[in-house]
Amino acid sequence: MGNAKDNTGDDNTGTCNTGDDNSGHRNTGHRNTGNFNTGTCNTGHRNTGNFNTGDFNTGTCNTGNCNTGHRNTGHRNTGNFNTGNFNTGNFCTEDGPLRFFDKAWDGTWAEAAELIPAVELHVGAIWTPTEDMTAEEKAENPNHAVVGGYLRASALRIQDAFPVFWAKAGEATRQRFLDLPNFDAEKFLACTGVDVRRPAPGDTITVDGVLYRRVKPQ
Repeated sequence: MGNAKDNTGDDNTGTCNTGDDNSGHRNTGHRNTGNFNTGTCNTGHRNTGNFNTGDFNTGTCNTGNCNTGHRNTGHRNTGNFNTGNFNTGNFCTEDGPLRFFDKAWDGTWAEAAELIPAVELHVGAIWTPTEDMTAEEKAENPNHAVVGGYLRASALRIQDAFPVFWAKAGEATRQRFLDLPNFDAEKFLACTGVDVRRPAPGDTITVDGVLYRRVKPQ
């Protein structure tokens, strides 16, 4: 049963949990320890899947952080049974190669992490205030009146969510992406849904019927 801490389910410790036996906040599922988990038996934060130990995992039985796949021990692996970091594949024990836009780059992973701006994309769930909820959502989530809203599941792809971020990002943040090693506009479009080759309104000028990109004064 829900309690004074605005949980939906039984034996929860924390707030705004949906499910049973959760410890933490805003978990959806069962037996999660941490915050913002979706699934079952996760220990950590913002996991999607089951039996993950770590943070930001998508998959099952990962030990580490930011893994996509299953049974990885390490960080930021895509694949299965990897014990290294940054691997795309299976059963890799060493760190994966570093590339930008499909071309090799001789910097370190730590240096690469510093180059890429942090981006928060709403691809799993979006906090939806009460005033933006539908009547059906309010009926299914009665605690919204106490907590001020609920976590709405989102089916957005990266290519759908990134343009929303890009439209709000400042010029300096956008430029950091454009300055990444081996930058390739076509590959950037494929990965993010943003076409930087298309000038923004006001950034073009027409001369004798020909459209040019406006040159900004230095």
